Amino acid sequence: MIRLSVVVPVYNVEKYLRQCLDSVIVPGTDEYEIVCVNDGSTDGSAKILEEYSEKYPELVRVITTVNGGLGAASNNGIKAAKGEYVGFLDSDDYLVPGAVEEMLNACRSDADLIIFDFNEVNDQGNLIAVKKGCSREEGVFTLESYPQLLFEYPSRANKLFKRALFEEHDIRYPSRVWFEDYRTNPKLYPLCRSIRYEGKTWYNYRQQENSITHGKNTERNLEIIDAAEELLQYYEQEGLFEKYREELEYSVFYNVLLTSTDRVNLINAKSDVQGKLLAYMRNRFPDYEKNRYVREMGMKYRLLHLLIKNRWYGLLHTVLTANGRRKR
Repeated sequence: MIRLSVVVPVYNVEKYLRQCLDSVIVPGTDEYEIVCVNDGSTDGSAKILEEYSEKYPELVRVITTVNGGLGAASNNGIKAAKGEYVGFLDSDDYLVPGAVEEMLNACRSDADLIIFDFNEVNDQGNLIAVKKGCSREEGVFTLESYPQLLFEYPSRANKLFKRALFEEHDIRYPSRVWFEDYRTNPKLYPLCRSIRYEGKTWYNYRQQENSITHGKNTERNLEIIDAAEELLQYYEQEGLFEKYREELEYSVFYNVLLTSTDRVNLINAKSDVQGKLLAYMRNRFPDYEKNRYVREMGMKYRLLHLLIKNRWYGLLHTVLTANGRRKR
């Protein structure tokens, strides 16, 4: 029985691919497979994948497709996967030692979704920060018992999913867009009968200046609005919007207004994208400042919000750069 399929989307990452694959290969450990999706790479990535599939034929399978972007590659991996659970490992990232064995053990819990912690590291592998995957205590819960999950980190990188969640509900990642995780993963939360938080760090997430959301094209940050709308409309269609209204509202506040304005401001403090993000927030949720999570947030976020809502973007830039915040 294959308990876990680790999907590795690959596109022109020959510099990092060996480290990525070495971190997930544990000879002698069964019950898992590695599904590498070569998304039309034009560098030496395909040759490296061939080398690993020949060396570890019992573990590594390679699927080659025309370039379709990260979302399409992830979907192709899900389709090809045989495991009860599916996890995702970006090919420029890598797992911590012992992660595979601990993941397999967690999969025996039979939770529909497993969330874990991750490291942010720089290009040289030096630790930047340890990020909690969930703000609650370890253990089992549901979205209903912990609705704050809706504004936790939405990435697929620190999660293991029952593959049936995707297959039975026909949920897939959109292709060639930004913020595909925010558009998709929170749709799965209400479908989970049980969610398990493992307070263990299994994943090294590499922060790179040339990554998608570190790019200089500030206009593409407006895609966070499309992502938010897609998520909100899903909850509306499923009759869940009012039940989780405050959590969804705060999620949009945090991801659209705070985080995206932060990211844009650090690139260009004069960008009109900042005003468009603020306008969307005010139009979509006119009374968002009454939201209990907004009212209860800490001083740091209060300061950022004060500067953003008053359009004091020059001062915001000074504050962000003075505190050494990264473009993300």
